[in-house]
Amino acid sequence: MIGAAAMAACAGQAPPQSASAASPSRASVPHYVPPEDPYPSTYRPYPSVPTAITGATIYDGEGGRIENGTVVMAGGQIQAVGGPDTPIPDGATRIDGHGLWVTPGVIDVHSHLGDYPSPGVDALSDGNEATSPVRPEVWAEHSVWPQDPGFTRALVNGGITTLQILPGSANLFGGRGVTLRNVPARTVQAMRFPGAPRGLKMACGENPKRVYGRRNQMPSTRMGNIALARQTWQRAIEYRERRARDPNTPRDFALDTLVEVLEGRILVHNHCYRADEMANMLDMAREFGYHIASFHHAVEAYKIADLLRENDTCASMWADWWGFKMEAYDAINENIPMVHNAGACAIVHSDDPNGIQRLNQAAAEALADGRRMGINIPDEVAWRWLAINPAHALGIDNQTGSLRPGKRADVVLWNGNPFSVYTRPQEVWIDGALMYDMNNPRMRPVTDFELGQPGEGDTK
Repeated sequence: MIGAAAMAACAGQAPPQSASAASPSRASVPHYVPPEDPYPSTYRPYPSVPTAITGATIYDGEGGRIENGTVVMAGGQIQAVGGPDTPIPDGATRIDGHGLWVTPGVIDVHSHLGDYPSPGVDALSDGNEATSPVRPEVWAEHSVWPQDPGFTRALVNGGITTLQILPGSANLFGGRGVTLRNVPARTVQAMRFPGAPRGLKMACGENPKRVYGRRNQMPSTRMGNIALARQTWQRAIEYRERRARDPNTPRDFALDTLVEVLEGRILVHNHCYRADEMANMLDMAREFGYHIASFHHAVEAYKIADLLRENDTCASMWADWWGFKMEAYDAINENIPMVHNAGACAIVHSDDPNGIQRLNQAAAEALADGRRMGINIPDEVAWRWLAINPAHALGIDNQTGSLRPGKRADVVLWNGNPFSVYTRPQEVWIDGALMYDMNNPRMRPVTDFELGQPGEGDTK
């Protein structure tokens, strides 16, 4: 056949087309352009009515306090905040807030609800893709189970209106986090906070070196942690340069995530306990040109509060969790007020399905510890740790985190001083929609998973 084909060509006849030659040329195949966001938010606020709370003590989330104050919500936004003479629209629902407190909705920057939902069984454990120390291609939102009863418990017991769901900390690069509105929904996209940048979960210290060192795999030391992280960032930079030269460069979903970090479209949230390791991570961020939005579990943040302030990096902390492993050993209960007092961004976070229901109490503990050592922070200023500061770390402080006109009407009415252990949310609004009313059994949310089970509809 080869000889016949050669003879036909020599005779000036066109050779028969091969199968490949008969198919469309590469140039005729449309170039695939990936969507900017393949999993966009479909969140829509629940219906709301104009509402005014009068006579309450107001903490505005940015450090301001108003006695006998008024908050007006309309059209899903904060319309006005002020004293008793604040104008109230005709027809607005009025709530007498005398003896009560009003704050912005509580924001938790570190949660695993939905990824490690209740009940906590292996079948629902989807928070750590612990198959390689570098897994930036996974997205926490693809593990979120919207029916997790933990969401509604965080709403009714903790006044949580916004929360970031992060992958776990087994990996140096654990994947993308997602910021959610705490509303009932069928899909995670219907919970996604519109316009909120995604996060990248990174980890340093004991977790990655323990998980992979036990497998006789890198990293098994802290120097291995940094070495592998640097190699990965270098790959991301080279990948970005290749794609700039040639848009047809095959996509790498892992490196896509890191390139978005380098371009400032994804915010880094770094699990890191020790001061020396946080300093190393700040150096590495400077080396490769990205910014760390917040260190999480930063039990030694008090030692480097000046570095955090200079780098505009927040510290997300517990009030009193410590000592459960060596890197959590040198914690002090005054950590949060000391970081705040140094002018850095202090945040109270949970990393726990129960703790998220009591972040106001955790903040109260830290506040009291600070006062015992002479750091006298007013209550209304301390509320920044639960409101505008976490909103800043998540890149959404222009939309929520304080009671400013024009911001989303995320509001909690507390039935007493919110720093008291006896106080509970009385009513909670998200985008001006009443999502919970402790005095109205019909306003106690129940997930599909809970229907027909003991305790259905209670406040846990």
